[in-house]
Order: sequence, then structure tokens, then C-alpha cells
Amino acid sequence: MQIGVPKEIKPHETRVALTPAEVRPLVALGHQVWVQRSAGELAGFHDADYAAAGAQLVASLGELYQSSQLVVKVKEPQAAEFSLLTPQHQLFCYLHLGGDAALTESLRATGVTAYGFECLLKNGATPLLAPMSRIAGRLAVQMGAWYLQAT
Repeated sequence: MQIGVPKEIKPHETRVALTPAEVRPLVALGHQVWVQRSAGELAGFHDADYAAAGAQLVASLGELYQSSQLVVKVKEPQAAEFSLLTPQHQLFCYLHLGGDAALTESLRATGVTAYGFECLLKNGATPLLAPMSRIAGRLAVQMGAWYLQAT
């Protein structure tokens, strides 16, 4: 399978969907992994790390989507990505479609097969959503304290 990891373009998003440590076993299993240049920089992962793990580095978002069957992102596609999605793509990322009818309709119009991290269940639990929820819960206390000091 051709797996693509784009650089996130949503404002203030610094995460990357796959780390070099996660790329290595995929390549060992015979998959080709395409990573957009600097996709992991803000998360502390360098292009050289991805290349050493066996990923192919691509310069542009368009080239990445063109080379990929499965696109693995962190956040939902942004408007600039809609025209790059085709019915031949599978998309795996956080989608949060319940609160965004326009995003739902835009994805439906592309014909892409999309899987939301937040919807995947294992033994009745959400293993991809649970860690983010724990982090958000811990940060809520810190953010609340900050806002109390700021007023």
C-alpha cells in the first residue's frame, strides 16, 4: 500500500500522524510510505529521521496525495486539500464530523473513504481518542488557572 503523511496545514497544528518509529515497521512489511518534507519538524521529527526509517520524502502536498492510496493525518482535511482527495483514497484522521456539516458534505462530494480516529472502537473503548481526552482534561485545569490570573 502507498501511505502518505502530509504536513498538517490547519492553523496551530504541530502534530504529525506517523513518527519515524511508526514508519519503519510499515516499510518492513512492504508498504511505501510518503512523507511531505518538514511534516514532522514542529513535533521534533526531522526529514532525515523519516528517510532513515525508509520513507520517501516529497516536496508538495499535491505530490503526496497523488502518490498515496491511504492518507494518514492528524486533523480533518482543510479546504485546500479537498480537491486533492479522490474516490481512490482512504483517509485516516480525526474528523469530528458531528459538528461540521460543511466538512461532512465536502468529504462526501470527493468520494473518499474516510475513517475518523474518534470513531474507532476496541473492546468498547476509543483507543485513539482516549489519550487526547486525558491530555485535554489535564490542560483544562492549567488553562483555567491561567485565565483566573489573567482577569
